Amino acid sequence: MKFTLDTQLGILLDHPQAKPIIEKYLPGVSTNPMVGMVKGMTLKALLATPQAAQFGITKEKVESVLVEINKVVK
Repeated sequence: MKFTLDTQLGILLDHPQAKPIIEKYLPGVSTNPMVGMVKGMTLKALLATPQAAQFGITKEKVESVLVEINKVVK
């Protein structure tokens, strides 16, 4: 399975190999009480939110994290 910008955040956080990589770049995201509200959103949709820009999360950063995840997850 290849993860893309069209993957939902919840799918990544539920994957045992992808979750630690997400946590490396966004520490505490999986345990944040607010994450339940956005788990069903795709990464592309999350990037379109003002909060992504506020936290410096760019499409390029997300794509590089996806490359790292896709190297580990086969």
